[in-house]
Amino acid sequence: MKKVWVIKVDFKVVEKFVSINGEGRLCGQLAIFIRFAGCNLSCSYCDTAWANEKNIPYERMSSRDIYEYVKSTGVRNITLTGGEPLWQEGIIELLEVLSKDKELHVEIETNGSVLLDKFLNIENPPSFTMDYKLPSSNMENKMALDNFKYLTSKDTVKFVAGRIEDLEKTKEIINRYNLADKTSVYISPVFGEIHLDSIVEFMKDNKMNGIHLQVQLHKIIWEPSKRGV
Repeated sequence: MKKVWVIKVDFKVVEKFVSINGEGRLCGQLAIFIRFAGCNLSCSYCDTAWANEKNIPYERMSSRDIYEYVKSTGVRNITLTGGEPLWQEGIIELLEVLSKDKELHVEIETNGSVLLDKFLNIENPPSFTMDYKLPSSNMENKMALDNFKYLTSKDTVKFVAGRIEDLEKTKEIINRYNLADKTSVYISPVFGEIHLDSIVEFMKDNKMNGIHLQVQLHKIIWEPSKRGV
């Protein structure tokens, strides 16, 4: 049957490329990255702040354009990132287009400030990799705590820690919402701000069973500020 397209919006795409997934449950696997312009937060350690600048160059792409680019690569994992993907007008239309192709695995990297409930009624919902912004981000007060009700076993919560106080808050949130039993949980270091062995010792001291320490693999393979990887 010929696909019928209903195109309502264009998206501001600042990057699209194929690389390996640098973090999360599919770390090390090939993935297509679609990076959108614009974010509603301003984290102290943001490594893609350039994508949120007002005058950042971008390519206008419709849902159809994005889908056809995805299919042209031959890669099945898709990561929608930003900026903040769920802040994009019309993102549900794109998710509905992508979800109809059962060969694709769609992951959304979201900053934890946008409620997930309205994205769960899609026929084949994406998996969410959701940040919880810790104190050193200066954005913790923006977190939508109701999101913890909507996460499932196919989703991930990511805590990016820059100091021991962040790790203490990580433990508190994991325990309060029983996260280790309902979803995958990862702790990442703010690049260059905390030693990995400090995180490991904290995990050992606090018996953090089922919690993953991760590093950003792409920052090890390539120069840390390199784009398009």
